[in-house]
Amino acid sequence: MGGSALRSLARALADRDAEPVLLFVEGSAGLGKSHLLRELAGLPRTPEVARLWWRCGVDGGQPEEDGFWREPTLLLVDDVHRAGEDELLRLRRVLAGLEPGSAAVVTYRPEELPFPGLPLGGPAMTYPFRLTVLGDRLAPWDEERVRQAAAEVLGEGGCTAEAVGALHEGTGGVPRAVVDLLALLREQRPAFTGTAAEVAAAGVPARPAELVLSRTHALSSAHRPLVWAAAVLDGPAARDELIAVSGLGAVPGSDALLRALESAALAELGEGRYGFAVPLVASTVRATVPGPVRQDLHRRAAAALSRRQPVAWAAVGEHHRAAGEYRRWLRAVEKAAESAAASGRHQEAITLLERTLAAPGIPPQARARLAPLLARNAVTGLRSDQTVEVLAQIVQDAALPPAVRGELRLDLGLMLCNQMGRYTEGWRVLEIAAAELREVRSVLAARAMAALVTPYWPGASLDVHRGWLIKAMAAADDNGDEAMRTAVLANHVGLAMSWADPEAWDLVRRLPVKSTDPACARQAARGLCNAADSAVWLGFYGRVDGLLTEGRELATRSGAPYTEHSASGTRLLQEWWTGQWLGLAARCEEFIADTADMPFLSSDAYVVRGLLAVAQGDWAEARSWLSQRGTFGTENLPVPLGATAAGAVIRLTLARQEVAAAAEQARAAWAVVAEKGVWPWAAELAPWAVEALARAGDTAAAHAMVRDFAQGLGERDAPAARAALVWSRAVLAESEALAQGRPGDLPAAAESYRKAAAAYAELPRPYSQALTTEGAGRCVLAAEAAEASDPADVTDPADATGGAGAGGASARGAGAGVAGAGKAGAGVAGQGGASPVAPVSDPAATASAIAELESCAQHFTDLGAVWDATRARALLRTRQPAKKGRPPGRPSHSDQLSPREAEVAQLASSGLTNREIAATLHLSPRTVEQHIAGAMRKTGALSRRDLAHRL
Repeated sequence: MGGSALRSLARALADRDAEPVLLFVEGSAGLGKSHLLRELAGLPRTPEVARLWWRCGVDGGQPEEDGFWREPTLLLVDDVHRAGEDELLRLRRVLAGLEPGSAAVVTYRPEELPFPGLPLGGPAMTYPFRLTVLGDRLAPWDEERVRQAAAEVLGEGGCTAEAVGALHEGTGGVPRAVVDLLALLREQRPAFTGTAAEVAAAGVPARPAELVLSRTHALSSAHRPLVWAAAVLDGPAARDELIAVSGLGAVPGSDALLRALESAALAELGEGRYGFAVPLVASTVRATVPGPVRQDLHRRAAAALSRRQPVAWAAVGEHHRAAGEYRRWLRAVEKAAESAAASGRHQEAITLLERTLAAPGIPPQARARLAPLLARNAVTGLRSDQTVEVLAQIVQDAALPPAVRGELRLDLGLMLCNQMGRYTEGWRVLEIAAAELREVRSVLAARAMAALVTPYWPGASLDVHRGWLIKAMAAADDNGDEAMRTAVLANHVGLAMSWADPEAWDLVRRLPVKSTDPACARQAARGLCNAADSAVWLGFYGRVDGLLTEGRELATRSGAPYTEHSASGTRLLQEWWTGQWLGLAARCEEFIADTADMPFLSSDAYVVRGLLAVAQGDWAEARSWLSQRGTFGTENLPVPLGATAAGAVIRLTLARQEVAAAAEQARAAWAVVAEKGVWPWAAELAPWAVEALARAGDTAAAHAMVRDFAQGLGERDAPAARAALVWSRAVLAESEALAQGRPGDLPAAAESYRKAAAAYAELPRPYSQALTTEGAGRCVLAAEAAEASDPADVTDPADATGGAGAGGASARGAGAGVAGAGKAGAGVAGQGGASPVAPVSDPAATASAIAELESCAQHFTDLGAVWDATRARALLRTRQPAKKGRPPGRPSHSDQLSPREAEVAQLASSGLTNREIAATLHLSPRTVEQHIAGAMRKTGALSRRDLAHRL
């Protein structure tokens, strides 16, 4: 209701001497006129102003005593369009006699007035001079008001943008229809989840359905077909379209439209466009139309819509289907899918084709046309297991021509590998497709061969992929198709970049990024994004941004959403390794949510999220993320990603002192990389795998790993792998020095760690740099401690249980160096090696090591690596000399957390167990328990969970 009208009413009722006000409120059925009157009746009362209801057309609904109108009154007149002649005459007299300080509000449906535009009937009323006459028109709700109503009824979870849009579209924003439909959704079982499909399935509320049927029935049989035509068209339509679909002819059709508008069976929805005020009632009207008549209406509707530009082929197809014209239906579906695909609306095309092919009785020749179209859209446009199931069924159709079946098998194989991550199955399907297509469709045979060039999948070796590359290049050259040559080149780029082929960057420059052919442009975009992904794994981080930017822009222009999404995963990996951790966890989770229907596509994000959780000490969450939260088998991860995830899992297992299990994990993960033969991909696995085998006492296997890694890399330009190789050698050197009781070799191990740190600094990779810097400092301190004489100052003997001596099993499990684990381990100081002692013989070396550890602890803190920072500071505290001037004994922390208590509490609140905290901080589990008890007592925490909040 307008603000000015409301203010006029308020003024009239607030002052006994104010001029009376008459307000007419116009609103079609369901817009809330009666609700408005009830709200006005509930306004704050004044003793001087009475409220009177006048319900028109209802026996006893009118006031009886005319003399009552001499007092200030708010008269609420509901549905004046229902009043008869006598009632209107009486109402006129009452309104003309309104006294000062009085007001009247009169509501009506304009479509049901006997005299259009005259709510009090004809002739027009002559109003007294002193009476202020106002008018207001109620309007449908906008989407925001519909959203508010949905939130009130269904809660915030039920008012998704999708649901609100469907509610607003179906009801036309008519409040009564919105409220009734929400009531249906509230009672829906299973509970409403906020999808448009659920809104559509809820049905039509009784009130609007009965209203439209009564108004349609009130028309003569000669005029009803025009309303039926509107129901079949199911949307705003022009007059000529309605008349054409109705089959009435120009003159009878025009007359029928006028009658339909007069009876309010139809409404004018826009200039020259007509339909139902509540659009969802169209289905109710259609259901009342006799079948043969309805089919004729649909046939004429298909013809009418075919004349629109652009043609809505999906709607045309539905009308042909409803008319029983199945061949025309399938042709229209094909055109609709082609049109959607051409404009990049692949998901729309996929949904239409899936629904069509799932229908029974589709002729083989139609399936042969539609199925390849579905496959092409599915591979390009992000569709999931539903499409795989459809394609798997179609390729079993013996009636399909061999060329068509081979094409479908090719697309099925691509989906299994690229989108579903079912590599073994997908590889087998692609091999069959390549053989099936070799004789009948050479260009598609080349495409299948090109797919088998891609090296990321576990299983086939690098040499196998090279063999397929030779075949694919020959097939593409024989065919002469430029788009296919570009597809082969894009995969050649990925293969060459993966193993650091010296010619790889020249291949990238050969990609036709300026091509005006959309098919070539899509393949070039894929090649650029392949190069960016490989550059991340190789460690060429400075080149990644340019490749990703150009690749994504080209993918967007050419309509390649899968390539766009895969580039987003590469970006997350880049941010992890280059230390751009602020907000990275949220970006990973957002990407996972956006690609929920294809978990394989989000595998990069899962792994990065898991790596973050490891660094932050959230080990339970880390394992969950690294295992893809059960959405996807980690054994099917791309080889470099699987190796990275395996390295993180091995690291966690070592930190928990489960050395034998970590060694088994290392052997299994290493076998996958070795079988593939792409050695740069071992970079994220090697240091942790070498550590696991060394701590398990299998130094021969650890040496073999380092040797194979070095030989596999050769002289190739792979900066990240080269840094990892130096790191692995440092790990092995530290392990052997401690295991064999040769502390004099530890400085050499420290130097290797420093070289690795310097290499990572150049990339840059700040986290790896900090881990290797920590290793260098730890080795120096261990060497100095081995030359000392008093073990009491090295570590509390009670804290050295569980194999955590000077080198520290925890230091290795948590960082990048090596520690022993009893007889099965490397023989750390205090556990079968040299005795740990505190006074150091080289203060300068100790100071340098402490400076290194302080530096890496700060780097960990800056990154947000809570677990690593806590571990580094714990190592510092066990090795730093006492400050001069400090009184003997421990400092007092009677009412505040001591530094050690704070460290323990921080790790405990992250979810680590006492045993895991002990391994991290060089303590015994009993000491950890005591520190946690102290922290809870000082903070007033009631539990570990509460301790996190108190901190």
